[in-house]
Amino acid sequence: MINLKKGILFTALFSCLFFVSCSNDDDDDDLMGNWIKKSAFDGPARSSATSFVIGDYAYVVGGYTGDVYLKDLWIYNSTGDYWEQKADFAGVGRSSASSFALNEKGYVGLGYDGTNKLKDFYQYDPTANSWTQKTDFGGTARYAAVGFQAGGKAYFGTGYDGNYLKDFYQYNDQTNTWTLVNGFSGNKRRNATVFVIADKAYLATGVNNGVYQEDFWEFDPASDVWTRKRDIDKDTDDDYSYNDEYAIVRANASSFSINGLGYIVGGENIKTVWEYNPTSDLWVERTPMEGATRTDAVGFAINNRGFYMLGRVGSTYFDDAWEFKPLEEQSDDDN
Repeated sequence: MINLKKGILFTALFSCLFFVSCSNDDDDDDLMGNWIKKSAFDGPARSSATSFVIGDYAYVVGGYTGDVYLKDLWIYNSTGDYWEQKADFAGVGRSSASSFALNEKGYVGLGYDGTNKLKDFYQYDPTANSWTQKTDFGGTARYAAVGFQAGGKAYFGTGYDGNYLKDFYQYNDQTNTWTLVNGFSGNKRRNATVFVIADKAYLATGVNNGVYQEDFWEFDPASDVWTRKRDIDKDTDDDYSYNDEYAIVRANASSFSINGLGYIVGGENIKTVWEYNPTSDLWVERTPMEGATRTDAVGFAINNRGFYMLGRVGSTYFDDAWEFKPLEEQSDDDN
């Protein structure tokens, strides 16, 4: 009788686990969005690279292979789906740098070279295929900061210099100067992510002393005002909480925007995708990334097409590249 009861209990537990697994698979199948594998990155597999976009091209710079801090530059041709190597970055090899594009030039700075936190700053001219060193970043040397351009103004902010940070500086390419921007009342963090919609920047995620950050912010460069939006957590009861099913908090994620919507992809030990609508200030879950789970990947948009690539899990580094189609149903037949 005891063995029979044990058998019934095991069967019930196995059935329950099978049901939950199937249910989760069904949930994923019901989500919209399809991932399509693209031409693999031609350089060495890496994590913690940085990127910027000019016209039809994405530029991927530096990163870390697990052994080497890199300084190579690769461009992705989004219309032809192929890669070309360009002039090496002029600074030392580094990981966790920050970047933006401004007035048809690319800018890269900050990061970590394996020994030092960095604050040097460089401009890339795609026409001349050359790098020029510019004025050092106006804040402290740091890594894992965010960089973005919105409304014709470019910024670096947050990151880690031995302390978790929340300051933001604007770069003026006409005067080659940095100016401290006041007014961000969000939490300190590193490894956050930013996407830009309609000339406004949206800052989300990141970590501070081991705690994932739940606050979510919109920045309007026209007024230099930060506005707190609804939190991306699922538990709080304060005025900023909205949906108890949100599971967006994370660090080391990537992001991009397509057709007026923002997307946060992946991060530490997670491959889920969330879509943000700035009109409603609401998030919707989309089909998880179909490749391997990864952290410290690169995400960017080219002409309303979203791409996600590189990164690592543990000591395994990736060189694959993916495009996300948010309006398509998930399919395994196109990879």
